[in-house]
Amino acid sequence: MDLECVIYDKNDGVAIARLNRPQVLNAMNKRLWLDMQAALDDARADETVKVVVITGEGRAFSTGADLKESKTRSIDAYRDYLVSLQEVSRSVIRFEKPTIAAINGYAVGSGYELALACDIRIAAEEAKIGSPEAKVTSSVTGGAFRLVQDLIGPGKARELLFTGEYIDGSEAMRIGLVNRAVPLDALMPTVMEMAAKIAANSGFSLKMIKKGLNMARGEVSLEALMEFEVEACLACVSTKERQTSLTAFEERKK
Repeated sequence: MDLECVIYDKNDGVAIARLNRPQVLNAMNKRLWLDMQAALDDARADETVKVVVITGEGRAFSTGADLKESKTRSIDAYRDYLVSLQEVSRSVIRFEKPTIAAINGYAVGSGYELALACDIRIAAEEAKIGSPEAKVTSSVTGGAFRLVQDLIGPGKARELLFTGEYIDGSEAMRIGLVNRAVPLDALMPTVMEMAAKIAANSGFSLKMIKKGLNMARGEVSLEALMEFEVEACLACVSTKERQTSLTAFEERKK
């Protein structure tokens, strides 16, 4: 794939999309969002990919929107940029396969929102995470209002969004914003270990589980959700890989 702003690799069931504008701390322009969308499209279509890892090249995950570009955009161009951002956020939130954000440094603004859109977040202890929009007369996008409130509750969400303060990876883990916080040099080994555990499982089962989790977050009745669970389970046990999985499970028990 010919991508300008994303380094994209696949190996052993894991796709890694690395934001690649390190000279500007992976600040996001429209080209980066288009490249990220292309990487996600490839990972979605590739049946060998079970999980996608998103991280940043260099010292940052992403510092959010490229403010140099923002200063010269017309309102129409800015709307176009925001629509691109929203489309990628929707793609990540609704992505059929598990996603992991490896937060290696600054994850602020729309970079923070991209991390929020992932299923799992693992951060370096010294990473700086937050939404500074209130300080620069902007507003959060990418579903951040709902996502951050879902993760840490309305009170803490309001505090972080209203103050615009950053927190480090350790504090983010304490309040439940990230799953784990580890030393920077242990970040990618920790992420890849988790990704390998996920990739070892049934791709079809992962899709069904994630679909059910997304339904549970939405406005779906308990009855509809439980009906889905039955149908999803039946769909899983009807696949060819079901017997292989059972045999492997029995061998591990022995």
